[in-house]
Amino acid sequence: MSTPGKRNYGPLYSAPMTVWFTFFFLTPLIIIVVYSFLKKGLYGGVVGAFSLDAYESLSNPSLVLTTVRTVGTSLVATVLTIFIALPCGYFMAKSRNQTLLLLLIIIPFWTNFLIRVFAWMNILGNNGFLNEFLVRLGLVDDYIHFLYNQKTVVLVLVYMYLPYAILPLFSTIDKFDFSLLEAARDLGATQLEAMLKVLLPNIRSGIYTAVLFTFIPIFGAYAVPLLVGGKDSYMLGNVIADQLTKSRNWPLAAAISMVLTLITTVGVLLMMSLQRRDALRNESPKHKELRP
Repeated sequence: MSTPGKRNYGPLYSAPMTVWFTFFFLTPLIIIVVYSFLKKGLYGGVVGAFSLDAYESLSNPSLVLTTVRTVGTSLVATVLTIFIALPCGYFMAKSRNQTLLLLLIIIPFWTNFLIRVFAWMNILGNNGFLNEFLVRLGLVDDYIHFLYNQKTVVLVLVYMYLPYAILPLFSTIDKFDFSLLEAARDLGATQLEAMLKVLLPNIRSGIYTAVLFTFIPIFGAYAVPLLVGGKDSYMLGNVIADQLTKSRNWPLAAAISMVLTLITTVGVLLMMSLQRRDALRNESPKHKELRP
């Protein structure tokens, strides 16, 4: 609340940054929208003529299959990431060494993204650490093909984006009143029931944030499917790159980008709607009366 007689210069200070972010967000988006409605040039690029060819190409069976695969892979990887991040965030919130654990979570960010992917390739490769370990133990006679399949793509994606889920979950769980779990246990609930019926409903905002922070980048992933996945593991990000660099079909690449943007926007709006509904429910008079 501003002091009477003093002007609030906050909007003035933030105006340059607001203009900067708005311009560099809207400009690329407008270019993508415009390009998606133009014709493909003979030697690549676009021709300044209105066309719906790019959107008609979206009905191609192979492209539809890739879209379904991308959505499925993103959902599976996101669910697994949240499933792993929940106990990690809970353990961190209960630990006395939070600073050390936070440092361990942040350390991977200090390493280049591609270096971490190549590290997984060295671990899972035919002559990698895991195969050598299994052979030396006598568990297998020949190497196992761990790389270049859908399961490996999901594994590496979960590893890459696990910190993005752990941090918001830890932040939310750390503010939770753990005495409520003890009260639930005193009233006859098992430990699992207390977690499901008391803890999870009170940390839903953190779960929503973690889902957004993981699903959105996974949905647009390019490097991981390219490096550790096979032809059957291609995602929409790889198709966009191929259309830009190989086929040079910029309108189709823009149209696919619009599909990515729309699906992502729907996900964000859905999560915002759920968060708003939970906030309204928590502020309702009936809910306030039930609070201790």
